[in-house]
Amino acid sequence: MAMGRGNAVIAVVLVLCLVLPFDMVDAASFTVGESNGWSFNVVGWPNGKSFKAGDTLVFNYNPAIHKVVVVDKGGYDGCTTPSGAKVFQTGKDQIQLTKGDNYFICNVNGHCQSGMKIAVTAA
Repeated sequence: MAMGRGNAVIAVVLVLCLVLPFDMVDAASFTVGESNGWSFNVVGWPNGKSFKAGDTLVFNYNPAIHKVVVVDKGGYDGCTTPSGAKVFQTGKDQIQLTKGDNYFICNVNGHCQSGMKIAVTAA
């Protein structure tokens, strides 16, 4: 009986070793705004790109003058920061995409209105 359980545990570990690395390899990393980074008029940056849940967006910016805020559609459309929104401000933020719509803005006064926001849909 103990031998059967041991074999089952080994089988599960082997399956996990085979499956997990492939999931990790599938995930991609995207630098928002490419060489310009997280900056004004980045709103069109996602156009033509394909994103999947688990992909990582890298936001490079000067933290003294910008932030990255994860918002909902209302926050994105209205350039507002909902209560409880996650605010990033390191200047080198890495945010993993969730399945569906993902919205990001800079909530420094006037920045979102100047195109410092992106909407990304992850499959």
